[in-house]
Amino acid sequence: MLHIETKAQLRAACDAARARGGRVGFVPTMGALHDGHLSLIRAARAANDFVVVSIFVNPLQFGPSEDFDLYPRDLSGDLAQCGELGVDCVFTPTVAEMYPGGESLSVVHVNDLTTHLCGAARPTHFDGVTTIVTKLFALVGPSRAYFGRKDAQQLAVVTRMAADLDLPVEVCGCPIVREPDGLALSSRNAYLTAAQRESAVVLSAALRDATGAVKAGVRDPRDLTARIKARIASEREVDLEYVAVVGAHDLRPPDVLSGDVLIALAARVGATRLIDNVTLMIHGDTVSADLGIRLTSARR
Repeated sequence: MLHIETKAQLRAACDAARARGGRVGFVPTMGALHDGHLSLIRAARAANDFVVVSIFVNPLQFGPSEDFDLYPRDLSGDLAQCGELGVDCVFTPTVAEMYPGGESLSVVHVNDLTTHLCGAARPTHFDGVTTIVTKLFALVGPSRAYFGRKDAQQLAVVTRMAADLDLPVEVCGCPIVREPDGLALSSRNAYLTAAQRESAVVLSAALRDATGAVKAGVRDPRDLTARIKARIASEREVDLEYVAVVGAHDLRPPDVLSGDVLIALAARVGATRLIDNVTLMIHGDTVSADLGIRLTSARR
């Protein structure tokens, strides 16, 4: 497994793989890899000849009072897991390597999709995401890139950005991975105390309840939103930031639930901000849901 730290090395490695006739699969991460990340790597490994994982805690996507300095980091453990899964190349640049002139002067912004949901509370976050992802896509070149659906707004933004900028990258969304009790995997789960961890399960429980309500015939987004708020209010440790019922692709609120619908939420559990979502496919009386994949046993 190649472990490289410079942009020139990354570009050369990916170009060489394509020159050999290989298809490149790319998994961008901020490290502290858990089973959600590993599911992306497995998807990339199954469909591509040369798999690249980037590990970079990107300062541009953290606000001034957010947890950039505290964000979990475990490079040695991450490298070991990448090696076990057959990753071909791990890219671990420094901040100076990615932003040699200091803060990036060229910022990529996606209109419409970034001003609400998580963008309302984190107004600079998605500009940071799209800027670093554009830089990484430019370095990796033609490839398939794998993102988890837990960050549903991020996936929509990156997909739109890649299409609008004609980037030679196929963006692939992969299912949410959950603990056996339903909590969506997140690197920030490590911040939770045992009591907070128990309370946090209400987020996925509220989404399951909402899914059941839609299957039972609820089609009013306001009714559904009220149900989710009431369910989460039952946990004192959990402070709901938002719940949104929107179109899964355009992130706009519908008048009536129909087609592909995203129910997304964010909440503070103690000081830790967590997000979760479910996608519903509604066609008349037929409703199917993508709640992700549950692990059968608790793991890292």
